[in-house]
Amino acid sequence: MTARRIGVLLVDDHPLVRAGIAGLLDATDDLAVVGEAADGEAALALAAELAPDVVLMDVSMPGVDGIEATRRLLDSGYEGAIVMLTSFSDRARVVDALDAGAVGYLLKDSEPAEVLSAVRAAASGHAPLDPRVAGALLPSRRRDPAADLSVRELEVLRLVAEGLANKQIAKRLGIAERTVKVHLGSVFRRIGVADRTSAALWARDHLASDA
Repeated sequence: MTARRIGVLLVDDHPLVRAGIAGLLDATDDLAVVGEAADGEAALALAAELAPDVVLMDVSMPGVDGIEATRRLLDSGYEGAIVMLTSFSDRARVVDALDAGAVGYLLKDSEPAEVLSAVRAAASGHAPLDPRVAGALLPSRRRDPAADLSVRELEVLRLVAEGLANKQIAKRLGIAERTVKVHLGSVFRRIGVADRTSAALWARDHLASDA
């Protein structure tokens, strides 16, 4: 039996960009474009209808932009991962996108293999960040990353360190699984890791035991 392909919704106001990315994704064995939208408003409707695993979202679009669309999409109950794919790498826009709930941030001049890897990583629960973007975020995090974490983010991180899955964490804390994903994305970028295994190791090394 053939494994199910990761469904991707493309959101970009440039048809040529969408066509290029669609061709790249559809040429793989494990990724498939399930829909395309030219603005944030259309993305909200298509995501509700198609429930894609990953949304590749442009930042700058007419009408509802990518950051607002990300915020509204997650507020609507979308359970997948949103990765920004844009030309903008300024720190303010990156922070706004990640704070809105995007789990990853890529630049449009990334290598094709990097885009494919990022989509797969996001679908697996990781937080893919272009190294150039990550570098822009690091200076404000170097002092004491743990001090930047909220109480809820610390709770989620401690439970990740205990080996709990997102669904178990959500049940333990009485929050939605989607909310756990958003907190994890924030935790990953604040402490400078890309996946939950690294986050768990970081927590064991840097967080004092509750005992």
